[in-house]
Amino acid sequence: MPELPEVETVRRGLLPALEHARLSGVRLHRPNLRYAFPEGFAARLEEAEILRLERRAKYLLFYLDTQEVWVTHLGMTGRFQVSDIDGQSLPLDGNYYHALRPDPKHLHVQVLASKDGVTRLIDFYDPRRFGFMLLLRPDELYAQGWYRGLGLEPLSDALSADALYALFHPRRPPLKSLLMDQTLISGLGNIYVCEALWRAGLSPDLPGDQLSHAKAAELTLAVREVLEEAVAAGGSSISDFASASGELGYFQHRFRVYDREDEACLRPGCAGTIARKTHSGRSTFYCPACQKS
Repeated sequence: MPELPEVETVRRGLLPALEHARLSGVRLHRPNLRYAFPEGFAARLEEAEILRLERRAKYLLFYLDTQEVWVTHLGMTGRFQVSDIDGQSLPLDGNYYHALRPDPKHLHVQVLASKDGVTRLIDFYDPRRFGFMLLLRPDELYAQGWYRGLGLEPLSDALSADALYALFHPRRPPLKSLLMDQTLISGLGNIYVCEALWRAGLSPDLPGDQLSHAKAAELTLAVREVLEEAVAAGGSSISDFASASGELGYFQHRFRVYDREDEACLRPGCAGTIARKTHSGRSTFYCPACQKS
């Protein structure tokens, strides 16, 4: 499933084409994704202007001048692609690994977006159809349990050493589980939690109530750094993720622990070997030699 950096990469890729764009020609190629499209979905998007495009955790939020919010969750395999009206993919700024051609049979939503005299085609593909789209008023959005219960945004100023220490210090579950608890910190997934813990030199098994304030500061910095580096790299192209231009990110080539079981630890001076264990049904990759505290 795309994690926060992948979703933020998509947001930034869509921003130039969609922010302040007028929508038209909305076509649905099926009645549903994970859930049925909202009643009158296409008609309600027609002629709407996107005032701003935000991200909360792994949700994309298109704020419309109709006083509704177009909410999109990519699920496991959902992806947008921006093309000119002749169907040629438009390149994005940044560094990517290689292009991925989508299968037309997985094209479910098409929208025309006009801005500054230029009309672009916005396609949404989702092979497994675990993504979804909603149209909600802002007050309805904040009434949704899955939205209202989201924790701190890890790329915002809300996440600080003080905030992290206050969140984790009263809790006994291991750091790996706490970091992936979306009610505490929103948007963190398995890959970047493993990478952040390695950078901070912290054991994934360390109980939250044993995390010192100094280590909370190191972990906060590690979380922010790994996410920002991943966004700059266009995300990680494991599974089916692709950016809005159809290109793949390359942060997977910078993994220090994730999916490196039995390989040498890359920390200078460490002679350890990357191991794997399970937390809450998810694989955790770490170095037992240098992630002790």
